[in-house]
Parts: sequence; C-alpha cells; structure tokens
Amino acid sequence: MMEVEKKYTDKQLAFLDALMGEAGGNIRKAMDIAGYSKSTKSGEVVKNLREEVIERASLMLAMNAPKAAFGIIGVLDDPSAMGARNSISAAREILDRTGLVKKEQVEVTSQGGGVFILPPKTTDDMG
Repeated sequence: MMEVEKKYTDKQLAFLDALMGEAGGNIRKAMDIAGYSKSTKSGEVVKNLREEVIERASLMLAMNAPKAAFGIIGVLDDPSAMGARNSISAAREILDRTGLVKKEQVEVTSQGGGVFILPPKTTDDMG
C-alpha cells in the first residue's frame, strides 16, 4: 500500500517553523506568528500537526544531545561550578529522551564534589 503524502497549508508550515524557531516552543506565539486568528484554539492546530510537532521536537532533542554530553563533561572538569546539579539534570533528561543514556545515575552535590553511583561489584570483579 502506497503512503499518501500529507499536504500542509502555508499557515501550518509557518506554524511548525515558528514553533521550533522564534516562538521557542510556545504554541500560542507560533500561531500568532503564522497568522492564525486569536479565536483559533491551539488544540485545533496541534491536533492536525501532532506527528509533525513530535517529530520536530525529537529532532531538536537529537540536535542538542552533543551539547548535553559536553555539559556533563564540563561538570566533570569543574564539579563545583554554579548550576552543576541543574546542568547534569538537564543533560540527563535530553540524553535519556534521545535513548543514549539510561543506565547510570550521576548526582552532583553542592558541597564541591561529584558522587557517582555505580552498579554493585560482582565476585568476578574482585579477582
């Protein structure tokens, strides 16, 4: 069965571009930029573009995965940096959602050092 190519209106395309661009993810702002009337409900617009919005958000996460990885490495280089805990948390969320990391847990304390929680040793490791 051949897949039918979906057709978009100019407003829909403008909305998608604005949503991931100058609107910074704000649906109402993206609708305003695209030229939708103030009385148009956001659910009406998003319902017809749900898959496209998810696909573009997923792409945005993938594009920021390297930045997240470098953020984690930056905390390794300077664990006492201001906001290190928030950096690790944000980076972990991005990497988890892109499927890159989900096994290890990293916690940064504000007392100056990093705490790494590793899996338990097995008897084979003691050898």
